[in-house]
Amino acid sequence: MPGSGRPILAVTLPSRARGVCKMTASDHPHDDSPDTVQAFHRLAASDAGPEHDVLCEELIDAWLPMAHRIARRFRNKGENAEDLQQVAAIGLLKAVNRYDPEQGAFEPYAVPTIRGELRRHFRDYTWDVRVPRRVQDLRSQVRAARRRLQERPGTSGEPSIEELAAETGLSAEEVRDGMEALESYSALSLDAQTTTGENGYSIADTLGHTEGGFALAEDREAAKESLKALPERERTVLYLRFFEDMTQQRIADQLGMSQMHVSRLITRTCATVRDQALDPAA
Repeated sequence: MPGSGRPILAVTLPSRARGVCKMTASDHPHDDSPDTVQAFHRLAASDAGPEHDVLCEELIDAWLPMAHRIARRFRNKGENAEDLQQVAAIGLLKAVNRYDPEQGAFEPYAVPTIRGELRRHFRDYTWDVRVPRRVQDLRSQVRAARRRLQERPGTSGEPSIEELAAETGLSAEEVRDGMEALESYSALSLDAQTTTGENGYSIADTLGHTEGGFALAEDREAAKESLKALPERERTVLYLRFFEDMTQQRIADQLGMSQMHVSRLITRTCATVRDQALDPAA
């Protein structure tokens, strides 16, 4: 979809001669409501094939201005105008394909279909933070109830959770979920400034960072019991090597053993401590 990056069906509508779709604005509430009664009857009577497709395209082309008019009513919700027109065109396509001319006029059938497609688009694609459908429905109920309460005479300020619950028939917990969802439709950038002036800082500045010392502390705690259980000679070798930072040769000279033997002791002892730390039950 242009502008938003969300994939959506692009409806390409050719401009055709409208011999079957004559505009008679004086007989309709809008100047974008063409007289297509005969065309719809011909479409309903036609079988699948080239003629059917041509009629369908001409009807969509004729009613497209109406679809764009409906799309403009949603223009203040943060979506690109071209995106909204594409969504409205998809709704119009569905309306043309499903319409039965024996059931009444086309416009009263098409308008709710197009509006429903636009509302479904906002419901499914435009949330910055994705929330479950149930919570989206709670949001709609809470928002409508809050508006009703605020518009009542003598009301001032925000209605309480209890007032919203009484108005909607929801539980207090459901109202809270709906209130939280009100803040999920759009999100702030991490670069957004929380204060102004020279001492201002962004949201990203308030986030913590991973502390590497935590992992070291966990490893020490995990190895503590295994180190206590080691024989004194092995414990001494590890202490001199890793805490006194002595070379293997110096350790060998101090303890009266070969450097090779010190190396084997370190390797074997470290493996024992590691295995017991990873699996204390072993």
